[in-house]
Amino acid sequence: MPRTVYILALAGALATAAAAVLIRQGLRGGNVYGGYWVNLAVGTVCLWAAVLVSGPLEPLQARGVVFFVLAGLVGTVAGRLLRFVSIEKVGASVTAALNNLYPFISSGLAILLLGERVTMAIVAVTVVIVLGTLLLSAGGRHVGFRPRDLVFPILSAACFGVVTVLRKLGLSSMSPVPGFAINVTTALIAFTAFLAVSGSRGAMALTGRSLAYFVAAGVAENAGVFLGLLALSLGTVSVVAPLAGTAPIFVLLMSFFFLRGIERLTTHIVLGTLFIVLGVYLITAL
Repeated sequence: MPRTVYILALAGALATAAAAVLIRQGLRGGNVYGGYWVNLAVGTVCLWAAVLVSGPLEPLQARGVVFFVLAGLVGTVAGRLLRFVSIEKVGASVTAALNNLYPFISSGLAILLLGERVTMAIVAVTVVIVLGTLLLSAGGRHVGFRPRDLVFPILSAACFGVVTVLRKLGLSSMSPVPGFAINVTTALIAFTAFLAVSGSRGAMALTGRSLAYFVAAGVAENAGVFLGLLALSLGTVSVVAPLAGTAPIFVLLMSFFFLRGIERLTTHIVLGTLFIVLGVYLITAL
């Protein structure tokens, strides 16, 4: 497998981590619905601009469109919205940690649906990474949130686990750029319709500072997912998913510098990070 796969997956994790920190800052003066809609709008504009720049649009195959539409509903509407709620409820560090459970889900689905061969070495590394995640989440109990709020990042992780496989299936019939553009556009249309029907359009009011954070988060978030898609187009789900799940390392480091006074580090969080770093080293050395 080319080294490019590892680089793309880790770059995607870094961008996703930056998005989590930016979202946390934006939520200090904004709200979940407004921030999430901006996130989708930025992604839609950027992705279709990339489609136009990359040349003539390839003929769309119904199979690929269906999988990316489903990915938009499951991963980008449900998973990403739950991620926004999670960051507001339990913080960026704990959300990133529990979101990291999704490699178990995506790897299992890859074995069942895609016929991928997962070696014992990859399984062992995934276990190390997830063990680190559990330690990180245990440290969150000292931060001060209700245990029941952990359901939000766990459900978000489940959505991300499913969407990884949906995108991998979609990539068999469509290239990453138009595929992800369809993915994000589906989410934007669905969520805008939800706001209109529910009468929640007032949630779109954002201050200038929060709006700037959410726009930056939208660029980082969608860049992270796109880099992950490129990695998936070159590698297997069972390798890309655990690497993309290293975002908590970067969230932890960024939180130390940019979220002081909002989130704090604990022994559990530091130990969890060390486990995840070990997992990254092992999987890149395979």
